[in-house]
Amino acid sequence: MQMIRCPHCGPREETEFHYGAAAGVAYPERPADLDDTAWAHYLFFRPNPKGSMTERWCHTTGCRQWFTVERDTRTHAFTGETVPSRSPATASPTEPASGAAR
Repeated sequence: MQMIRCPHCGPREETEFHYGAAAGVAYPERPADLDDTAWAHYLFFRPNPKGSMTERWCHTTGCRQWFTVERDTRTHAFTGETVPSRSPATASPTEPASGAAR
């Protein structure tokens, strides 16, 4: 069993977490202008590097908070985490504001 460190609750078992997606994938600026192929690319095509990757995770059975983490895809080792912005006014396009649906 792998331990993942929640920035809010501390180390917990991996079964308490849910993988969100690759972090840093920007929402399209003009979504109404996208055709089906462009939408499919936005929804389903994600980076899959061999090595370090920035990802979004949710502590689903704990504090239910989303956080961003660096993880090595070869070893599955988590190398650090950050807490996303909570204020809608300061949230970046890649980090949903608190309460936003994912």
